[in-house]
Amino acid sequence: MLTNDSHKSVPESVLKEDQQVQEPSSGRGRRHGTSRIEPFDRWFRYPAGFASDYASLLLHQLQLPAGGLVVDPFTGSGVTGTAARRAGHSFFGVEAHPLIAELAALKLRCFSGDPSELLVTARELTQQARATVHVDLGGEADLTLRSFDPETLALLVSLRDLIRAEHEHEWHKYLKWALLATLRDVASVRVGWPYQRPGAQRQPTFSDPGSRFLQRVAWMVDDIGDVEKNESASLECRVKQGDSGVAENWSDVGNGSAHGCVTSPPYLNNFDYADATRLELYFWGDVTSWSQMCSEVRSDMLTATTQQSSVGAALDARKSLQKYGEVGDQIGELADQLQKERGNRARGKEYDRVLPDYFVAIYRILENLAHALAPGAPAVFLVGDSAPYGVYVDTPGIMAKLGTQLGFVLEKDVILRHRGQRWKGNATRHNVQLAERFVLLRRE
Repeated sequence: MLTNDSHKSVPESVLKEDQQVQEPSSGRGRRHGTSRIEPFDRWFRYPAGFASDYASLLLHQLQLPAGGLVVDPFTGSGVTGTAARRAGHSFFGVEAHPLIAELAALKLRCFSGDPSELLVTARELTQQARATVHVDLGGEADLTLRSFDPETLALLVSLRDLIRAEHEHEWHKYLKWALLATLRDVASVRVGWPYQRPGAQRQPTFSDPGSRFLQRVAWMVDDIGDVEKNESASLECRVKQGDSGVAENWSDVGNGSAHGCVTSPPYLNNFDYADATRLELYFWGDVTSWSQMCSEVRSDMLTATTQQSSVGAALDARKSLQKYGEVGDQIGELADQLQKERGNRARGKEYDRVLPDYFVAIYRILENLAHALAPGAPAVFLVGDSAPYGVYVDTPGIMAKLGTQLGFVLEKDVILRHRGQRWKGNATRHNVQLAERFVLLRRE
């Protein structure tokens, strides 16, 4: 189990009084969260991910004990994990997206060999791929075929097949991710976040997929080497793939053994994290159809988009809300308002079904977190509010209310920045001022 009994006590004052939580300057302009240039972040820029400078700042301000255990129920691509390791903490995270959980775990594992061998191997495979005369593209998904010019796709597929053939080697997943992260760099259509638009042509950011692939491998080698030069390489860091609302997925963390939590849950902004990675999933062959993606990738993920919603799940969630008292009533009333607004539109989206399911899942996650955290331990949530169809949903505030029912005390609720102005020219859009907030809960 991930425990550290020598650091069970957590300072009562979890934030330095002389410091104010502010948006780091380097975080501005990161429209989709993670950095393109920071170590480990640059391995793959997962959409709407947590910015690493946020994670580092928060970990510093929480004044966690040296070597303490940090947890994250929404691990994503492992930004909190790498920041925790850099700060000298062990880490345990849970991530529902199987492909992204693999990436997070890869960043946090110890590389047993010489990292420079990764680049040597990558160069050899790239040479072999360039020398391949015929590449069969007949079995590729339509999205893959439409996203690249034939010559680029042939080299990508050749590299993929060579890497797949050596799956027993330690370097296999590193090269896999270097290749997956290359896809959007060399695509000849618009496949940026959050939508893949294979019908809209564009000039590829990089013209040579082989060179870009090798550049990405070189970054990995540098980042792995930097970790191995310091003591953080010996810290225990793990990622569990699964639903963080399921208690079994926290079994590696002893009750009361974690010293802090830094996390950023999905916002209620109808963003489909599974669909956002469809290009990578289809290219590697993890899924071959929309239905398979829904059943094998999206199934354990927090319901935050109408594409995940269902009548049955919404009804079950509405029943569960009855146990939450006044905050349950508040969520139910918001769902009723959203249902009414949906009825006023010819093709209204089912936000009323998403809302109850989302907060019931949040409650279960908070419940598991309450068991994992030591008394007095801080839990930081970076999350935004929303206003679907103009119905204001105070997501951070509702989370805090749910937390107080589970043994947390709300210490801080701070606006970091105003948001939601991206489509302000849309005449049918709401005019509610939205914000991204820093919410600090403390385990009693």
